[in-house]
Amino acid sequence: MGGRSPPGAHTVKPILALRLPVSHDLSGFVRLLRRLQVPYRVTEEGPDQAVWVPTEQLAGQVRELYERYPEGDTAPAQPQQALPGPGRGQGLWRQLRASPVTTAVLVICLVVAGISLLGDNLAPLHWLTFVDFHQQGDYAWFMPWVATLEAGQWWRLVTPIFIHFGILHLTMNGLWFWELGRRIEWRQGALGLAGLTVLFGAVSNLAQYLWSGPALFGGLSGVLYALLGHVWLFNWLAPSPLYRMPKGVLIMMLAWLGLCLVGAASVLGFGEIANGAHLGGFVVGCITGLLGGALARRKMA
Repeated sequence: MGGRSPPGAHTVKPILALRLPVSHDLSGFVRLLRRLQVPYRVTEEGPDQAVWVPTEQLAGQVRELYERYPEGDTAPAQPQQALPGPGRGQGLWRQLRASPVTTAVLVICLVVAGISLLGDNLAPLHWLTFVDFHQQGDYAWFMPWVATLEAGQWWRLVTPIFIHFGILHLTMNGLWFWELGRRIEWRQGALGLAGLTVLFGAVSNLAQYLWSGPALFGGLSGVLYALLGHVWLFNWLAPSPLYRMPKGVLIMMLAWLGLCLVGAASVLGFGEIANGAHLGGFVVGCITGLLGGALARRKMA
């Protein structure tokens, strides 16, 4: 009995996650590991059988998963509730440790919000905006985008995602990133979430700049729409309890996107909406979801 490991996994020293008598039936738990796409290997050593994983962090998560769902897929509860990342009922500190990239992004957003007084103090933000700007009284003068890139300031493609204007803007974006980010970080790993966040941030910010031209914009909402599209189509091709979202969430988010595109949100008093970031983020998220889901489906076949 054994599971598939990702390419190159044989070069990493495996970590022992579980050791149980050979007489113990691990088939249900192994099916659960496969559904969650956890890389593992099962070996028999005399009267015992051992479950090995690539990292110590993953070993701890597998042990906790086994403690709550030793029968795996035959357990009556939802498997995602046992996970230390998006799982419910876990201590906040444990959830933060299990989701380092999600936590880091939110901490940076909080620090930037504190330094900029939620956008009221524009002075420190000129290092984070898509293009540099200089403020003179009530006016802001923006540098050309080409000049910004020629100056080697490539970080500006991503850093606007950390800027938020107002407590509601920060709170809503933070809560959604906490929910979606942890799911992706558990299933696709910390590096996977980090890479997707950078990609989604760059594409959504560029789309917003092309949509509105030089302007002061920011926030995680473009990344959130990308994460939503990614999770939706990834799960469509390679279903997993972690990526299972209520249909109402997708309908609500798409309805809000439509209202924003036709200008209804501004009429209702929600201010200027970064439609370019939302639409660009959702499109690139759907593309990565299709690609990632197709690859995961091939691995599961």
